[in-house]
Amino acid sequence: MKKLVFILVGILVLTSCKSEFEDNSDRFKLGVFEIPAGKGFVKETIIRKDSIQISKHGTEVDTLSIKWKNNFFYTLKYINPKNDLQKDPMFIQINKIHKDSYDFTVKIGFSKFSKKATIYKVE
Repeated sequence: MKKLVFILVGILVLTSCKSEFEDNSDRFKLGVFEIPAGKGFVKETIIRKDSIQISKHGTEVDTLSIKWKNNFFYTLKYINPKNDLQKDPMFIQINKIHKDSYDFTVKIGFSKFSKKATIYKVE
């Protein structure tokens, strides 16, 4: 009888627990995004579809391949690099997720270069 009560209480506890955290972190993999100007960045509009990212900044338009390691880390690589710096991959780590944005750190290649910024989902 004690085992039956213990099992029923266990089932009740497990079914009544509801996570307050809704994991929809993959919502940043597709859509239209914006990085506002400031802190070493120019205003940039980004369109993500499948494994392609189109970046528009000023009069420049670049196409990059995007590979997601998981919901919090991805790599960008220019498809047609215009200089030696663009030949290196960019490693992006998502540090904190907000409702319609995320804070990230970008590192270029295996250098010590590192920048932090926030990207906003606009569509």
